[in-house]
Amino acid sequence: MTTNILFCGDASMTDGVLIATLSLMKQTRHPLHIFILTATLTVNGHHYRPFAAGTAERMTKLMQTQNSAHQLTRIDITDLFVADLPRANMKTMFTPYCMLRLFSDLVPELPDRVLYLDTDVVCRRPFDTFYNQSMAGVDIAGVLDHYGKWWFHHRLAWFDYLNSGVLLMSLAHIREDGLLVRCRQLVRHRWLFMPDQSALNIKAKFKRILPRKYNEQHQLKPDTVFQHFTTFFRFWPYFRIVTVKPWQIQAVHQQLGLHEYDDLLKDYRQLAPKLKEVS
Repeated sequence: MTTNILFCGDASMTDGVLIATLSLMKQTRHPLHIFILTATLTVNGHHYRPFAAGTAERMTKLMQTQNSAHQLTRIDITDLFVADLPRANMKTMFTPYCMLRLFSDLVPELPDRVLYLDTDVVCRRPFDTFYNQSMAGVDIAGVLDHYGKWWFHHRLAWFDYLNSGVLLMSLAHIREDGLLVRCRQLVRHRWLFMPDQSALNIKAKFKRILPRKYNEQHQLKPDTVFQHFTTFFRFWPYFRIVTVKPWQIQAVHQQLGLHEYDDLLKDYRQLAPKLKEVS
């Protein structure tokens, strides 16, 4: 049974995609099919380069040295994105690539079920049970946002605001009920602080809230399956905002005091120069 993983990003996300993919390969014996949605975009005079085709080819060969059934498919959706620009959210603090997944229902290559991951997510434990859970009648399944659950609500009686960095998506159900159509309409006309995540939370009628271990956004726990290297607050000895990504190895060690992934990051450092596009 193939496990389908979805990433979205430009060339600058190569390090994150590589680390996440290496971590997934360590935690499953099933074939992986990695899908990468990318695009060529110019926003506010900034030119974004797509995830390189050459890097995708080299990653495919790397994956297949472990398992010949592994696959990687790079899909350029520039035309789809430009034809329906999320105009109200093109100048947010987040890159427009965060909204590429809102077009995934229009991409015929994508299968009925995909696990979307942000490129700053690391898989720490086996995830097959999580991936293979029943999605009957559900569009998306994810974990509450560590901070946003307190600030954003779409029900009166319970926390319901999901972090979208680890999101199991039933594209079969989404294509039937039009969730992403509604999300694209929203980001086209209404400014949102975190446009993709907020649109999914506002418009999803059928979502499942999962245990924290499937998207740990704060502090690593013994049962953590996916660790998400999000921005967080520290209050001692003074208040500060901390953002450390997995590929910032020195900061991972010194600021987070984290050595959990040293073997993984050693592999990453050896492989990254061979995989990136030669400039």
